[in-house]
Amino acid sequence: MDLGIRGRVALVGGASSGLGRATADRLAAEGCRLCIWARSSEALERTADELRERHGTEVIVVAADATDPSAAETVAKHALDGYGVVDIVILNAGGPPTADPAQTTPDGWALAFQLLSVTPIQLASRLLPGMRERGWGRVVSILTSGVRQPIPELVYSNAARSALMAWMKTTAHAVAGEGVTMNGVLPGRLSTPRIEFLDYERARRTGQTLEAVRAEQIAAIPVGRYGHPEELASFVAYVCSEPAAYQTGTFTAVDGGLIAGLP
Repeated sequence: MDLGIRGRVALVGGASSGLGRATADRLAAEGCRLCIWARSSEALERTADELRERHGTEVIVVAADATDPSAAETVAKHALDGYGVVDIVILNAGGPPTADPAQTTPDGWALAFQLLSVTPIQLASRLLPGMRERGWGRVVSILTSGVRQPIPELVYSNAARSALMAWMKTTAHAVAGEGVTMNGVLPGRLSTPRIEFLDYERARRTGQTLEAVRAEQIAAIPVGRYGHPEELASFVAYVCSEPAAYQTGTFTAVDGGLIAGLP
């Protein structure tokens, strides 16, 4: 199916690995021109070279730390200087540290909300006026299944991503009549470095083996396995597409059936 986004400019966060990397690859395969960003310039340059070689697409990079209050403006300026417009924004960043939900700290909250709420909201807000003026735009946030079914040790992520979700839902209504859609995707347990780290941390904390932790996690997933990043990236590409123009303000799980409750 032709997604109708060939030649569109896509700005992808956290694109040096994991879900962001898979999403950048899929959008490149659909013919998008890319601006990718994350903390590590070295990893970004490697990713950019791979994407250019595989897909023959234009890729520019910008290194920025989403916990830095200046990151959103830095990234937006770089993308606009490079292409003049941004049509698609993928809001994605790595998660904050695990924590006992009864023993959080002010510094922990400040970092989590800057990383997962303030920076992405500032970045999207900076780029929305151009989308609205042109009558076309897509904003997609890669969130977490924890916004619907909280993950005990990920209290910072559950809360800060929920704030971003609430902003997305509110703003989607305001811009829907101008050709701009805003949607979220809720990944479950997909095979990424972040999930590997969380499994390792749970094993360390509980005294279980890593294999036992993974077996326990898989037992709770109806599909019976961890997902692949590419499976999530396929859905993200779809909600960026022309055929998805009537879908906005939605938050869809890609989790193998992990979330037990109704939407």
